[in-house]
Amino acid sequence: MAASVCRVGSTVGRALVKTRNPVLLSLRRGQASVSYAQSLLGAPDTQLTSLENGLRVASEETGHSTCTVGLWISTGSRYETEKNNGAGFFLEHMAFKGTKKHPQTALEQQVESMGAHLSAYTSREHTAYYMKTLAKDLPKAVELLSEVVQSCSLSEAEIEQQRGVVLRELQEVEGNQQEVCLDLLHATAFQGTPLGQSVLGPTNNVGSLTRQDLVQYMESHYKAPRMVLAAAGGVNHDELVSLAKSHFGSVSFEYEGDAIPVLAPCRFTGSEIRMRDDEVPLAHIAIAVEGAAAASPDIIPLMVANATIGSYDLTYGGGKNLSSRLARLAAEENLCHSFQAFHSSYSDTGLLGIHFVTDKHNIEDMMHWSQNAWMNLCTTVTESDVARGKVALKASLIGQLNGTTPICDDIGRHILNYGRRIPLAEWDARINAVTPRMVRDVCSKYIYDKCPAVVGVGPIEQLPDYNRVRSAMYWLRF
Repeated sequence: MAASVCRVGSTVGRALVKTRNPVLLSLRRGQASVSYAQSLLGAPDTQLTSLENGLRVASEETGHSTCTVGLWISTGSRYETEKNNGAGFFLEHMAFKGTKKHPQTALEQQVESMGAHLSAYTSREHTAYYMKTLAKDLPKAVELLSEVVQSCSLSEAEIEQQRGVVLRELQEVEGNQQEVCLDLLHATAFQGTPLGQSVLGPTNNVGSLTRQDLVQYMESHYKAPRMVLAAAGGVNHDELVSLAKSHFGSVSFEYEGDAIPVLAPCRFTGSEIRMRDDEVPLAHIAIAVEGAAAASPDIIPLMVANATIGSYDLTYGGGKNLSSRLARLAAEENLCHSFQAFHSSYSDTGLLGIHFVTDKHNIEDMMHWSQNAWMNLCTTVTESDVARGKVALKASLIGQLNGTTPICDDIGRHILNYGRRIPLAEWDARINAVTPRMVRDVCSKYIYDKCPAVVGVGPIEQLPDYNRVRSAMYWLRF
């Protein structure tokens, strides 16, 4: 069966590339004469090819002299059990400790001789191994990534050494109150389900994971149909496809006994966790409701709503002139040191919430005004609020793609989440279609009169009782 090829992007964009349109050329030269709409149309295509074993290859050629190439895999802590929770994160540490062909020293020398940067990360649903290098070294980068993923040595000596490294990293994370707060938020919101598990796993598992556990995890989840080889920068798509066939064409697409892992549905539970510690100076508070899945049509109105609430930090200038109503209140009344509206989306659910850091005397007020901001979104959000949120969201989406590595990451995650790369022009059109009525309706669906998950860490004596927090999730209107 021949490999199937499709191209994602606008017809106008392809025409610009072929004709070397001045719009595209001026974009490359960094001229300020190009309008926002022209820049969206002039964005390069993302080309997508599926190999015979199901592995997908996606790339965006930007003309840079550097490139980022990586393998994105649909696996993470959500695919783990209580027994092997943390296996994916442990494998991430083992990945660069040598392969069957290159011992650790030789692997490091290969990467350094290219002037490259090799890295990895694990999240709840995704794992990624990627390398940033010169465009001319793309073939070597793909070869090394192939070895890291398929031929990791996993020696007993290295496993024992990495236990201590992972345990120290666990201790560091436990000292980061924001990380602790958001991990606890998942633990209580999705309690009793795999999404409630942390990415790093519990300390007991770090000490008990064996080589066989790691091998079994890779054999169960590192399958070709769940992989995307993504690249951005000075890359030729046909060359990348050829390299993928050579180095990843033999990756298995079959499961032993047809035991294809199926994600268990994750239910949301309105609940709370409190970790009071009066010795620390600041309290970290998070409140969240169940959000939309990554591919849900409700995701765009919720992103606009979050952009309307915005974020704040003490280092911001502006004070009472900040555009976000909650940010203005935080600055004028000294309600908090910082806050951030967030939406973590997963394949079938999400977490929509607000995280803030404040001293022990302002917790109640900040919680009140945070929930008040939610109620405003559900009932009285205005045209000007939504217009401001749209502009902020567009700026954020475009600003994130400021190099080959974030573009490559965007490609990999999009292919796993949506089966295609959504062009910026399409994001722009979907954002423009959002109206105040849509924001009110969608926020009412997900926020209004819903049971929230609440987490408090630090000096949280003033954190309101859960019943009070729950009663503020609606307004008595006559």
